[in-house]
Amino acid sequence: MTTLFSRWRNNQSAFEALVMPHVNGLYRLAYHYCGQQSDAEDLVQELLLKLIHRIEDMQKVERLRPWLAKALYHLFIDRLRSQQRSPIDAMQPEQLEILQEGSVSGESSERLVLIDNIARALRQLNHEQRMLVVMHDVENYTLAELESILDTPIGTLKSRLHRARAKLRQILTDEGTKSLSTAC
Repeated sequence: MTTLFSRWRNNQSAFEALVMPHVNGLYRLAYHYCGQQSDAEDLVQELLLKLIHRIEDMQKVERLRPWLAKALYHLFIDRLRSQQRSPIDAMQPEQLEILQEGSVSGESSERLVLIDNIARALRQLNHEQRMLVVMHDVENYTLAELESILDTPIGTLKSRLHRARAKLRQILTDEGTKSLSTAC
């Protein structure tokens, strides 16, 4: 019994050592997927619970960050599909906020307005476009990592990212034009 407990404890320590450096990044990614703090926390917790028994597999992974992001992405998609099949209409929040690190008290009002405009524009992208822009441009995943995470060829990712950025640019330009015309 003692050896079983010590083996479990060693596995727990190894799991924490592997995963802890990635938890904040996983949470930010989950927050961008879910758009709500409690849902993001639940998603990350569910992922960690599923992975704790796969410590041997995780130790063999060469680049753990994209591997974990892929697992989180698939878990999110599974949850989304499950909710869509559910007879109970689970309301999804439409508001996506940019996750701020630290206090916003030192932020300039122009920067906060810019962040708010970008968040509003991101909400207008479809789910796939928003996820791709957030993962690449906000969370800094490379195209090679995204190819693995999303199981999509790099060429396709490049064209989708280009279209998403163009649409985002158009939305921001249209909003800027609207705000200028209402100010005059």
